[in-house]
Amino acid sequence: MSTATTHTLTVDAAKAGQRVDLFVGEALGLSRARMKRLFDEGQVRVNGRPAKKGLMVAEGQQITVTVEETTREAVPDADFPLVILHEDASLLFVDKPAGRASHPLQPGETGTVANALVSRYPECAQASQDPREGGLCHRLDVETSGVVAAARTREAWTAVRESFSQRAVDKRYIALVTGPLADEGEVEVPLRHHPRHPDRVEPAPHGAEDAREALSHFRVLGRSGDYSLVEVKILTGVLHQVRAHLAGIGAPLVGDALYGGREAPELGRFFLHARSLTVPHPVTKQPVRVESPLPQDLVAELGRHGLTFPAPEVGAGAGAIPPSP
Repeated sequence: MSTATTHTLTVDAAKAGQRVDLFVGEALGLSRARMKRLFDEGQVRVNGRPAKKGLMVAEGQQITVTVEETTREAVPDADFPLVILHEDASLLFVDKPAGRASHPLQPGETGTVANALVSRYPECAQASQDPREGGLCHRLDVETSGVVAAARTREAWTAVRESFSQRAVDKRYIALVTGPLADEGEVEVPLRHHPRHPDRVEPAPHGAEDAREALSHFRVLGRSGDYSLVEVKILTGVLHQVRAHLAGIGAPLVGDALYGGREAPELGRFFLHARSLTVPHPVTKQPVRVESPLPQDLVAELGRHGLTFPAPEVGAGAGAIPPSP
């Protein structure tokens, strides 16, 4: 069942000169994918006429947006092989397999982590602000494996989300890359959605309105030829951050064709694994650290290049990645 709501927005002086898609998206809190559908369907009108998303708005213009609201709850899916890494009364940590989405994008969609969560833990359906997320506090790309956190109560979800926004969480990934790479380093490059390729991100030009701050630390765990096994800690949570940052410094992920990575036909996906996640517990406030073992397909890929995990640290001075501020 669905209903349509028409919103009328008036451009004030402070927003004049902004792109209409950014103006509407900010005003209504809509995702880029949702905005694209609205423009494609002609549901965004400026002074009564269908608008192109690149149009610059002017002070005083009236913008009407017709949004179809559909049921957004994640449908319970008992067939998903849900692996729980840690469980308590407030939180769940799930070992997400590669090839599975974190949550559904379309009404009635199944086969995602969120679908499995609400099937096994029905209380998760009401924990997250968006019911389709099934209590998930963050998400991973479809091809990325590893640990994700979910909440069982709205209070726990809110607390964990605040920890993410305050950079009070420790998120570490394992990646296999090729190309010249220092033993350790920091990448602080704002990112934005690519204007011509919405499925990827790019370094944001200085002063871009849609730029998002992105900060990553990395250290090399092992090398074999021009392959490097890398641990990456991200202090922010921008879409494709690890992939874009490593590619941006000339070391794209193995198997990541979207960002120029070397082919890995036997692996069948890009090499990225969410190795560990540490969050302050929403009740005790003590840190909870949960690790996900490296999947066998990634272990096998390392073996093909003469690498193992865990690998010895590079050099006597290669220390741990610094904690979050």
